[in-house]
Amino acid sequence: MATAAAEPARGAMTPRPFRVASRRPDTADTWTLELEPCSDRAPEVAPGQFMMVYVFGVGEVPISVSSRSGPDGRIALTVRAVGAVTRAICAAEPDAVLGLRGPFGNSWPVDAAVGGDVIVVAGGIGVAPLRPVVLRALERRDDFRAVSVLYGARTPADLLYTEELEQWRERVDVDVIVDVAGGGWNGKVGVVTKLVAGARIEPERTTAFLCGPEAMMHFTVESLLARGISPERTFLSLERHMDCGVGLCGHCQLGPTLVCRDGPVYSYAELSRWLEVRQL
Repeated sequence: MATAAAEPARGAMTPRPFRVASRRPDTADTWTLELEPCSDRAPEVAPGQFMMVYVFGVGEVPISVSSRSGPDGRIALTVRAVGAVTRAICAAEPDAVLGLRGPFGNSWPVDAAVGGDVIVVAGGIGVAPLRPVVLRALERRDDFRAVSVLYGARTPADLLYTEELEQWRERVDVDVIVDVAGGGWNGKVGVVTKLVAGARIEPERTTAFLCGPEAMMHFTVESLLARGISPERTFLSLERHMDCGVGLCGHCQLGPTLVCRDGPVYSYAELSRWLEVRQL
């Protein structure tokens, strides 16, 4: 009697096929895709890790996972269409198949914040890799004291997860600001660093998680340090050009580290000396 051949072991460079289960527009140029594995069980993804996403015939890019791993291996990716590959990902219709490698990189140290306050500061699409931190905090709300989500975008039309933000407000502090507002916006206007001063935290027991443009994170860190939060408990997720995801190509080198291997999450205590070097 014939038996089914065992599926060959997958290496870090072999994409797994994932089917697009759903696709929704978040803004004019940003989409969230929910993906499910086509066959073998996908590995669990920790908050802050990323996948190398391959569009057959187009290319591959690193994308942070914006959801908790589901029991069926489903994950969500929030993608801004800024190049050929990301445009192709955003255009993928339900039932289309993409190739995913990973997860790669380290994760947000959410467990290290248990028992204390949490402050999440996001700029633009940087809210996507921070979304799993908020979801973890909501899932285990009693494990944390004050939880603050500070989110800034360029305009009201660029805000992501608007419905979720309202749901989060029911259980954690959420403060939103935009750089430029037109008619109909009744919220705050300015840069996201303006929100740090009003966040409800006790600095000595606070862990901060940041993601967004590097200039935004630089000034936000200054504001957090001014409030007494330590560099060792301030964590940033960095974006660099990544081709392999496994520390071989060297394209994502930052000082002595490789972002795909040693990051993308770093404490500010680790990063400060390298971020001070211009154009590094």
